[in-house]
Amino acid sequence: MSAAKLDPIDRMILAELQADGRMTNVELAKRVGISAPPCLRRVRTLEDAGYIKGYHATVDSRKLGFEVQVFASVGLVSQAEADLVAFENRCRDWPLVRECHMLNGEIDFLLKCVAPDLSTFQSFLTGQLTSADNVASVKTSLVIRDAKDEPGVPFEVLEARMAAEA
Repeated sequence: MSAAKLDPIDRMILAELQADGRMTNVELAKRVGISAPPCLRRVRTLEDAGYIKGYHATVDSRKLGFEVQVFASVGLVSQAEADLVAFENRCRDWPLVRECHMLNGEIDFLLKCVAPDLSTFQSFLTGQLTSADNVASVKTSLVIRDAKDEPGVPFEVLEARMAAEA
């Protein structure tokens, strides 16, 4: 099921759940204008099709003591598929790495890392990341402040595209 195959009700369900994943099915059904049983069936179908990957609380990392956020640009020696997969698997094992994205261009991976302090991040950087197999280079950028941190997708852009195609 592609975005083009989703009907307006499915897209409204996704938009509402993206904004507030804690609402009850009854509240969701009310917001999208259908009754609760078909709403629940649609949600289950969207989950089964992979449109809904999970439900999460957004926690404040700084309030929890993770004062340091760093983006690390990683270059690898080899970009053979087995080496890329091995690096991705290693990233999954590192708790400080919260996101790992393979990129096209000068760098191979961009990692988003959090740590309680600079010394913890530095220990990770020198003791694990830069010394990992196949890592050729690491450049880091310390986040000073967040101007925008909005997960998900802009449903209003999707709706405008769908309206233009109709």
